Amino acid sequence: MKQSLQLRTSQHLALTPQLQQSIRLLQLSTLELHQELEQILTDNPLLERLDDPLDHSVRLLADGAINSAQASGEAPAAQPGQEGGEPADAAKPEADGFEDGDRDRGEPDGDWGGEGGGARSGDDEDGRPQLEACSVSLREHLSEQVRTTGCNARDRALAELVIDALDDNGYLEEPLDDIHTRLPGELEIEMDELRCALALVQSLDPVGCGARSAAECLALQIRRMPGVPMVTRRLALKIVEGYLTWFAQREYTKLKKALDCDDEDLREVQAVVRLCNPHPGAAFTANASDYVVPDVIVRRAKSGWSVMLNPDVMPRLRVNSLYANLLKQGKSESQMGAQLQEAKWLIKNMRQRFDTILRVAEAIVERQRNFFSHGAVAMRPLVLREIADTLGLHESTISRVTTQKYMLTPHGMFELKYFFGSHVATEAGGEASSTAIRALIAQLTGAEDPKNPLSDSKIAEMLGEQGMVIARRTVAKYREALKIPPVSLRKSL
Repeated sequence: MKQSLQLRTSQHLALTPQLQQSIRLLQLSTLELHQELEQILTDNPLLERLDDPLDHSVRLLADGAINSAQASGEAPAAQPGQEGGEPADAAKPEADGFEDGDRDRGEPDGDWGGEGGGARSGDDEDGRPQLEACSVSLREHLSEQVRTTGCNARDRALAELVIDALDDNGYLEEPLDDIHTRLPGELEIEMDELRCALALVQSLDPVGCGARSAAECLALQIRRMPGVPMVTRRLALKIVEGYLTWFAQREYTKLKKALDCDDEDLREVQAVVRLCNPHPGAAFTANASDYVVPDVIVRRAKSGWSVMLNPDVMPRLRVNSLYANLLKQGKSESQMGAQLQEAKWLIKNMRQRFDTILRVAEAIVERQRNFFSHGAVAMRPLVLREIADTLGLHESTISRVTTQKYMLTPHGMFELKYFFGSHVATEAGGEASSTAIRALIAQLTGAEDPKNPLSDSKIAEMLGEQGMVIARRTVAKYREALKIPPVSLRKSL
């Protein structure tokens, strides 16, 4: 084959650094966005954030003295000839949240006690830091009770050994035989001593700790529950120790036949068991709550529904005025010129990110007006392509916008993807949203007779009467997605 040189013209998509940053910022959640922004602010000295959460904190000067201007709430003076931090030729309007000025800063207008905020003494209680109380773990709570029992050092050590083997729920998952096998032989610890130590732990508060199964945990609590009639207590102990599986599966007919009791006795036992806590140690587990901050807020207005961005999640950025002036005068390094361009790119891409989120949210609200007026039962089918065609964007862009972005509505907080769903055909030839069908299933099961709950087939039949053609297995799938138990577990006496 002969080699030759040929010239060809072709087109291809090149992802510039600015476009890559725009795509990355668009797909980040609010928390990830602020984390990314903090890293960028650390690396780029030409970028400043006006809504610094530490603005109202006490700051120290180089000599260790307190900065009186910051402590009194006074805003720092602006540079001469500037209204903000960015040069005058790069000034942008303030309404978009990425302003170059800081006109809405001010002192809080509160005069408590008749004196100004700066007239408080240095030893005022309000000026002291508020410290969070230290949480007590389950092990510390139980060990403290063991120390007050007055037992000898050997029994106390064995009780703490059992306490160390408990899990977060307070259960002893490791058998006593395995614990006894791990102990050194020279200690000459008998198995009866370990049983006594376990009995001591089971007598402590919270009741139920040290149990080796759910049945034993419930039995420990029923034995120490005050105000329970002896007949009911004995029947409850028989059920949790021998027939707990039937009781959990609500096999009331089998229970009445095996225990020779009636419905009234089972109701009393059910009320007693519901007072028990199957996880007695879970209250001492420190679980941090995760809060979701909405990106978009929807409110009712006179003309309909209004959509606005949440100002609390919109960072206010600007270019540092000092470095910008040095660049204009040509007194800085060439590297700072690239950092200045990166700072302007970030401000532009950040503004574009929130503008895109707002446009997508407005399009969603426009198509789901019935949901905001009547609830989930009025949700209409919606796909990403419909929003993409309306806004002139790509479907992947809509997918990035609706991922991990949340909307606060009068009906609650929802992810933007919640408003998109598949459709189910109706007898009239129309379409019904799967979200609306799930809401109808929740309504039907919530209004059912507890003694005769609705089966999946019956729910499918009732939906068919309303014109929605849906199979029984689809009803079962939606019911499981709503975490609604099957008909056998919803039945009550």
